[in-house]
Amino acid sequence: MKSKKYKKIAICACALAVLLALCIGGCAWYVSDYYHTDTEAVRAFAAQYEVTKTVLSEQMIAYGDPHAGAGLIFYPGGKVEHTAYEPLMRALAAGDVLCVLVKMPFHLAVLDVNAADGVRELYPEIEHWYIGGHSLGGSMAASYLAEHPADFDGLVLLGSYATADLSDTDLAVLSIFGSEDGVMNREKYEKYKSSLPADLTEIEITGGCHAYFGMYGEQDGDGIAAMDAEKQITLTAGYIKNFICKGESPDAENH
Repeated sequence: MKSKKYKKIAICACALAVLLALCIGGCAWYVSDYYHTDTEAVRAFAAQYEVTKTVLSEQMIAYGDPHAGAGLIFYPGGKVEHTAYEPLMRALAAGDVLCVLVKMPFHLAVLDVNAADGVRELYPEIEHWYIGGHSLGGSMAASYLAEHPADFDGLVLLGSYATADLSDTDLAVLSIFGSEDGVMNREKYEKYKSSLPADLTEIEITGGCHAYFGMYGEQDGDGIAAMDAEKQITLTAGYIKNFICKGESPDAENH
């Protein structure tokens, strides 16, 4: 009887070990499967903008003048290499916006929602701060903002929506998305719009898609864009700069 009992225990232990190995292997595959930066495209785009690039740490890169008129902390999209957003950061930095790009653990902002902690303190001369991000990064930036509303002037969402409740704040919010975005859940976008403050500016980029806020190629499930990533990023940078500078947003139609 004891022999049968020990045999059952051994079988269960082996089954658990196999299950654990499969789980670990699955997780390892998931976090290693991400969208990589198109380095050649980023290099070509970056040549247009001569801005200062400062590596603050292994997790943060700053673009622009530390005495700029405003600052933006940016959370990258889920499973996207953070450097894919360097073109957008450079275009904004050329417009007097200091940008701090955050690298997330395993390329998932949900694993470090508080990544923005301490950034503002590095630049005490900058009075006006914004936080934002792309897709999952935008949602997590909104969650951080919900806990620190007094520290920021507003939120920038790119192909994203906020599940955190910001409706009772006086924050300004800019939401930009592409008309051909096949990744962002439109139903949830509309559902959670009530979580945003009254001061909301929405811009739909005609012909834009989900992936082209960065330079990492095409994304699974996305629509077919009627422009290239360089055009969409340039348009997006213009909209964000106008928003931060409190100017009127330009027409969202293609130019």
